[in-house]
Amino acid sequence: MFGKETNVRKFRLSESFIDNYRDKEVPWGPLGYITFKRTYARRLETDNEETEQTATEEWFQTCRRVIEGMFDIQKQHVSSLGLEWNDAKAQRTAKEAYDRLFNLKWTPPGRGLWMMGTKFVKERTGAGLFNCAFRSTKDLSTKGGYLYAWIMDALMVGIGVGFDTKGAETCTIHQPDWSSEVYTIPDSREGWVESVKILLDGYYFGSAVPSFDYSAIRPYGAPIKGFGGTSSGADPLIELHNNLRKLYDARIGEKVTSVDIVDTENFIGRCVVAGNVRRSAALAMGKYDDYAYLTMKDDQEALYERRWGSNNSFEAVVGMDYTWHANQSQKNGEPGYIWLDSARTRGRFKDPERYDDVKVMGFNPCVEQQLEDAELCCLVETYPAKHDSYEDYLRTLKIAYLYGKTVTLVNTHWPETNAIMLKNRRIGLSQSGVVQAFGKHGKRELFNWSDKAYDHVVELDNEYSDWLCVPRSVRMTSIKPSGTVSLLNGSTPGIHFPESEYYIRRIRFASSSKLLPFLVAAGYKTEPDAYSPNTVCVEFPVREPYFVKSKQDASMWEQLEIAAQYQHYWADNSVSVTVTFNNDEAPHLKSALEMYETRLKAVSFLKYNDTGYKQAPYEPISKEEYEEMIKDITPIVKIDDSEEGVGTKFCTNDSCTI
Repeated sequence: MFGKETNVRKFRLSESFIDNYRDKEVPWGPLGYITFKRTYARRLETDNEETEQTATEEWFQTCRRVIEGMFDIQKQHVSSLGLEWNDAKAQRTAKEAYDRLFNLKWTPPGRGLWMMGTKFVKERTGAGLFNCAFRSTKDLSTKGGYLYAWIMDALMVGIGVGFDTKGAETCTIHQPDWSSEVYTIPDSREGWVESVKILLDGYYFGSAVPSFDYSAIRPYGAPIKGFGGTSSGADPLIELHNNLRKLYDARIGEKVTSVDIVDTENFIGRCVVAGNVRRSAALAMGKYDDYAYLTMKDDQEALYERRWGSNNSFEAVVGMDYTWHANQSQKNGEPGYIWLDSARTRGRFKDPERYDDVKVMGFNPCVEQQLEDAELCCLVETYPAKHDSYEDYLRTLKIAYLYGKTVTLVNTHWPETNAIMLKNRRIGLSQSGVVQAFGKHGKRELFNWSDKAYDHVVELDNEYSDWLCVPRSVRMTSIKPSGTVSLLNGSTPGIHFPESEYYIRRIRFASSSKLLPFLVAAGYKTEPDAYSPNTVCVEFPVREPYFVKSKQDASMWEQLEIAAQYQHYWADNSVSVTVTFNNDEAPHLKSALEMYETRLKAVSFLKYNDTGYKQAPYEPISKEEYEEMIKDITPIVKIDDSEEGVGTKFCTNDSCTI
């Protein structure tokens, strides 16, 4: 998977080195340990696949798997090209990478924590290491169901997907040729995806569609080897097929619309998420004057059934009239705004225009990464507030950069994606806990860090690209909103302000999770998820340890300016920001868009504490409410490790959760 086969010994850290960390205290955040066990603790792998494993990883073991996997990819790549590998130097760097990861100064994306160093990546597909992707529907008339199948495949691997509606009005919906043949759907990701392709090809091309036999699909709750997690059973797939038939049967003989495209993806997303823990993994991007698309979430019934499955944005144009769109954004936070021309011609806004990324077609679900059609991205998290000096931060930044660059060496199972990845080598070095870093280092100093650090990253890319004999990365830095990963060390997500000094943090668990009894016994409140079947929502009361200012106290203008400064000094991809606004600020959204349309690549707005959605990820509470909630809660020091973590099924960003 990493290149041509080699007989080179796998990269390994010594047992004596690992022993130093077995009993060492981890600097977890308030929800760090439970988040780790719920999400990233894999079953320990053995060479004997028939052996039933009961033990799951502790943090020192996860760090080992990630670092050894990372450096093994480098070693195999270098060796396959006949280049020199300096094991002593690699060991020194790997040990530093391990220590900084163990102490949570940097983290791979959630995908990396879950998949790096696994047999699945090496033997089946490297796609599981990537956070996000973009897929254009411009070729819908010729590719039909394949495009939707690609999106479904990516979602099932754990990749969040952005997509556009360019295929609207380009093809007519046909009556399928319903065949008497029977297709027994294989019990695999590939089997599910193929069944959806077959069904949708029937409507797009009038081709034959067999009867589907679901009997081979393992029952609900059964373990999934390799990728990890448990089966949701056949019901979500059956429901998806029925929903697609209902949607398209009503449209026979008509042109496919943008709403049809988004609804199709939303139904797919609903299927994929069933029984898992994330509610949204997609971004739709439509036209600025497609009002049917722009208002599709006004239909509350459809919203709660399926349309929660994507964040909907549109391609904005500098100089346009934002009046209607700004008024619409005040309702439920949509649409989001994407200035695609700026993405194609700009890196950091501090720098001159550049035209090395003009093939960009869209963005990932949380809009921190601009992407070509079928391109993937790998995001890496750094935490400047966890560092006492700029020099210390640079050491961490080198490790984080090296992780991201390493992932670009891995092939996926999509040839068209590999072709793009081989030339672009795009990564997304991000900062999180930014507001905390402002409090620790000061805004001016942190912007100065970011400016100088960007130049350092460019130097690193020149050095390591030459060593690896691969192209320079077309873009390397961004700001992601973070989410699950930032919970590990208690960082605020991305550049966003905390919800409050005291708040409820809601985390979702599969209803079959063996962790739930531990949480109930500890006194945490649980209730069925309002949107996703087979999912339970757990409420965790939290006190923000580095509280300076809440989201409510940060003005819309301050949030926009911070985003613009990061687009200026740091991000050559994009800055993901959901700007919260209050009632007094609502009339000024149009003016804000006019002021910042040339300083940002993307932005979305959300009315503070008035989302219209149930069970929001964060809910502010008073000090008294917090103290009342925690008085009967027993701290969980260690969790029975009989259950594997769920992995992050989609991008781990809070902005991707509606």
